[in-house]
Amino acid sequence: MATKKKRTPNAQNDSWVVIAADSAIDTQKHDIDPAFVRLRNPSTDAASLYMLNSGDVQLFEVKAFEEDFHSWFIGQTVQRDGRLLFVTPMDPLYLMLPYLIKSGKEGKFQPVDQVVMDEEFPACSRLLSCTRSLASLHHIAEEKEVGSLKFHRYSQEKTMNWLKKKVERTVVALKKRNISVGEGVKSTTYIRVKSEADCPEEDYLRYAHGLISEYISEDLSKALLKHLQLPELTSPKETEPPSKPPKKMTAAQKSLAKVDKTGMKTMSSFFSPKVKAEKK
Repeated sequence: MATKKKRTPNAQNDSWVVIAADSAIDTQKHDIDPAFVRLRNPSTDAASLYMLNSGDVQLFEVKAFEEDFHSWFIGQTVQRDGRLLFVTPMDPLYLMLPYLIKSGKEGKFQPVDQVVMDEEFPACSRLLSCTRSLASLHHIAEEKEVGSLKFHRYSQEKTMNWLKKKVERTVVALKKRNISVGEGVKSTTYIRVKSEADCPEEDYLRYAHGLISEYISEDLSKALLKHLQLPELTSPKETEPPSKPPKKMTAAQKSLAKVDKTGMKTMSSFFSPKVKAEKK
């Protein structure tokens, strides 16, 4: 009698399926491999996954597309983690901003390497190695030079102007790619129901503001809305459910509708309980 072979369980591997730009995985200039790191999310204040390319030159955000009951075949193995990761470039200033805001409450200029520090996320110090970090820091902070040293202090005014430019550039990109926004889009299907000319500029600004708000705190988002001179939308009141659309009538129902029903009882009247007559 043939004995059944026991199937050995597949060992969990660490392979992921990633869609990324060449700049994210290029190792020609530096010998260090790209690395996934967990950093503090500037919007939620919780841990999120990011990626630093070779030499920590550029920061990338990592978005996961996940479906139930999904896996990948990689070579001769099955990867149980069926997520699809999208790696896209991200401005490191977004992640540095919360640290500058926190230190700015002290009101003094400080070296940036003493500002961008986090015991929970020690990898945050690697953000200072990104090319855009120190070169762009003047967009969100005031600078002072003492000899060869630079000191920074958070500036709300500079930050609002920087975020406003981000919103305006996003609006340009939305229009260039012909992406519909506002009431001209059915949210469930993203189908255009209005021409681009019918979409007011405010709709584009609000949409772009919403995209940028995914990378900043709620307080900054509200301040930016005010800086853009856009009134804050109040939450819509609960409305009555929409009335049901009229049902299509069959030919028999149409014929019955034309009949004179004077003196006729309804079908439900035959099944309703009889009312007892009161005794006199």
